[in-house]
Amino acid sequence: MSFLSTYVPFLSPYEKPFYFILLAIMFIPSIIYSLQGKRAYWYQNFLTLFFLWVSFAGPNLNQGYALFGYILWQCILTKVYFNYRQKDNKTGWFYLSVFLSLIPMFIMKIGPLTGSDHYQLFYFLGYSYLTFKSVQVIMEIRDGMIKDYKTSDYIQFLLFFPTISSGPIDRYRRFLKDLKNPPSKEKYTEMLGTGIHYIFLGFLYKFLIGYVLGTHLRPLVEQFALSSGGHILGTIGYMYVYSLYLFFDFAGYSLFAVGTSYLLGYETPINFNKPFLSPNIKEFWNRWHMSLSFWFRDYVYMRLMFTLMKKKVFKSRIVASNVGYFALFLIMGVWHGLTWYYIVYGIFHASLICINDAWLRYKKKHKDKLPSNRWTNALGIFITFNAVCFSFLIFSGFLDTLFKQLINF
Repeated sequence: MSFLSTYVPFLSPYEKPFYFILLAIMFIPSIIYSLQGKRAYWYQNFLTLFFLWVSFAGPNLNQGYALFGYILWQCILTKVYFNYRQKDNKTGWFYLSVFLSLIPMFIMKIGPLTGSDHYQLFYFLGYSYLTFKSVQVIMEIRDGMIKDYKTSDYIQFLLFFPTISSGPIDRYRRFLKDLKNPPSKEKYTEMLGTGIHYIFLGFLYKFLIGYVLGTHLRPLVEQFALSSGGHILGTIGYMYVYSLYLFFDFAGYSLFAVGTSYLLGYETPINFNKPFLSPNIKEFWNRWHMSLSFWFRDYVYMRLMFTLMKKKVFKSRIVASNVGYFALFLIMGVWHGLTWYYIVYGIFHASLICINDAWLRYKKKHKDKLPSNRWTNALGIFITFNAVCFSFLIFSGFLDTLFKQLINF
C-alpha cells in the first residue's frame, strides 16, 4: 500500500510513463491466457480493482468514494427500472429513470454556479462518460433491445477501466458480446498487434506532436496574440495550433484506451477517423469523437426527431430537422460547460449543419449544373477544416480572454 501511495499522484490514466510500465507488467498473465483463446475473468476483475485503486486512491480517495456511490446509485436505479419494464411500459417511469440517472451529472455541471464546493463530494474522473453509458442502458431497456440484464455485467460495463476516464463510449450490447465471447487464439494475435500499434501511435500523437503543440507552440502564439501588435495574426495562429493540439492530444488519449482494450480482448470502437479530411461538417461529426457524436445522434437527436414528427409539431421535416440540430448542439455545448463560448460553439455547429444540409439539397436539385470532382472535394475539405478550427477557437475560451484584455485596455 505504501508503495502505491507513493506513486498515486503520477497514475492518472495514460498521463505518466509509470502507468504504461504497470500496464505492461500487469497485463502479462491476461495476455498469456488470451493467446490460448481463454479469458481469466478473475484476473480481469483483479486488474479492474488494481487500476481503479491506483487512479482513485491517495489524493483522489474522495473521488473513489464518489465513484463507488455513483455505481451503487446507477445499479439500483437500472435494476429497479428493468424489473418494472418487464411488467409495465409506461413512459412516465422511463423519463423519471433517465432523469434520476442524469442527476449526478447535473450536480457536477450546476455545482460551480452555486458558489459552494459541496458538489465536489460527487465528483470523480469520467463521470460524464459513465452517465452516457448509464442512460444508454436505460433507453435500450425501454426499447426492448436489452432483454436480459445482470447487475454483474452492468458493473463490468461501467467499470471497464481502459475507457473509464474519457471514453470512447462503448455500447452495452457490443461490450457484453466481447465479455461473454473471448477471441480465438488467431483473432487475439491480430488484436494484440493492433493494440500495440494503437498504443505506440498514441505515444506519437499525445507525447510527441501534442506535447510540442501544447507545451511549446501554443504558449508562443497565445502570447503573440495578446500582445498589442499581434491580435489578428496571433489569434489566427492560435486557432490552428489549438485545433491541432486538441486533436492530437485527445486522439492520442483515445488510442491508448482503445489499444489497452484490445490487449484485454475487447474491440472498443475507435474514436477518431481522420476528421480534418472531412469534405463537409456532417462528415466531420461522423469522424470526430465518434462515440460521443453517435451517442448524441442515437439517443438525443433521433429520439427528438421521432417525437417531433410523431406529434406533428412541424409540418416540414426540414424545419423539424433544423430545430433538432440546434437542440442537439445546444445540449452538447451546455454539457461542456455553462459559459457563453460553449453555448456559442454549439450554436455555430448547428448553423453549419443546417447550412450544409441546405447546400446538399441544392446540389441534389442542380447536380447536372454543378461540378463534382477532386478539386471540389479538396475545396470542401479546406472550407470544413477552417470552419472547424474557428469553432475550436470559440471552444477554447481564448476569445473570452482576448475580449476582456481589449476591454480593459
